[in-house]
Amino acid sequence: MPGVQAIVARACALVLALSLAITSGCAGRPEGVLIPEASAATVHALGASTVDMLVATTRAPSEKPGVLFGGERGNEVRAAEIVVSIPPDKNRQIGQVQWPSKLPANPAREFATVSVAPMNDKAKVQGWIKRSMPAGRRMLVFVHGFNNRYEDAVYRFAQIVHDSGAQVAPVIFTWPSRGSIFDYNYDKDSTNYSRDALEELLTTAAKDPAVADITIMAHSMGSWLVTESLRQMAIRNGRVAPKITNVILASPDIDVDVFQKQWEALGPKKPKFTLFVSQDDRALQLSRRIAGNVERLGQIDPLQEPYRSGLEKAGITVLDLTALKGGDRLNHGKFAESPEVVKLLGNRLIAGQTITDSEVGIGERVGAVALGTAQTVGSAASVAVSTPILIFDPRTRDNYGEQLQRLNQSLSNTVGAATLQ
Repeated sequence: MPGVQAIVARACALVLALSLAITSGCAGRPEGVLIPEASAATVHALGASTVDMLVATTRAPSEKPGVLFGGERGNEVRAAEIVVSIPPDKNRQIGQVQWPSKLPANPAREFATVSVAPMNDKAKVQGWIKRSMPAGRRMLVFVHGFNNRYEDAVYRFAQIVHDSGAQVAPVIFTWPSRGSIFDYNYDKDSTNYSRDALEELLTTAAKDPAVADITIMAHSMGSWLVTESLRQMAIRNGRVAPKITNVILASPDIDVDVFQKQWEALGPKKPKFTLFVSQDDRALQLSRRIAGNVERLGQIDPLQEPYRSGLEKAGITVLDLTALKGGDRLNHGKFAESPEVVKLLGNRLIAGQTITDSEVGIGERVGAVALGTAQTVGSAASVAVSTPILIFDPRTRDNYGEQLQRLNQSLSNTVGAATLQ
């Protein structure tokens, strides 16, 4: 059958292209980057900064020095406090992880591991939470996606926390991914293997009196793990823990039909959901083909039906990053690699604030709106023309013509002759 052969050929070509894109990104990295190499005093003297995070994992320990945990499944949840140094901003591109070219790393220009302290004692974990909690007592829990090694997840999360400037106690949950494009099904099963552990982590954090508010951010296949764990929590307890107020799903690798059922199971009192989507996400294109050609949540066009009506009814905010240039060949990591979006994460979303106000309307491509430091998108005080992002906010219902007129007036008043594209 020529049609079937053509489909198979295209799928194989896509798999090969994705494999080359992913493996080329890892080429040349030294193994063992999580071996502590420099003191905090040394890296600070070089102008570097540090991110102190709690790392919980369902991975099995690795026997390789500096790797800590591999891609196989462990029989218990293990935790560690890991401190990572970030080079001075003048020596790096915001949104990128500067991997060491060799070991020991150069903290002035590369990410480096400062310390690793196992924390398998519950009292130690509680102590870390208490001393790491900022004034707002907000915790950020990050769950990585498909094809991530332990060190990939740790360094990427350190980059997100640093570049976003988020005032949070940073916690990462890393599940057993083999870090291979060819182990998609193994990784998917590993997320299911880890559902109970993530639910327990979130439940424990929500019960801690030191924690006032929890934001969960997940990428790619990690979005499946998060929604499944929250679904379990809701079924088990009759609701999602009230302290979990904000859920951010970036490039979610979830079947749209399945997500609808997951959403319904969360009950009437749900956290606020925000999605980052991109129709040119090549990794999700492959996932869609593997999964029977059903649309993935991270690829939808929020302006098209039935998504527009469904999102409006659910009250889910969507940021469509399709028009942004991706920092990787797959266009799968825009949420972490775009400086504007990373700042938005820290200054608006992770802080639990709304993205839009009455000057940016429901699903309208209102030119190009900058998402800079401490900005409300479309606000008269700070909007500027720079970054084309579609914002779908079901809570805003002003007439589009009136919105456009007000936004143009705001731009005239604040940035002179700037006009909407």
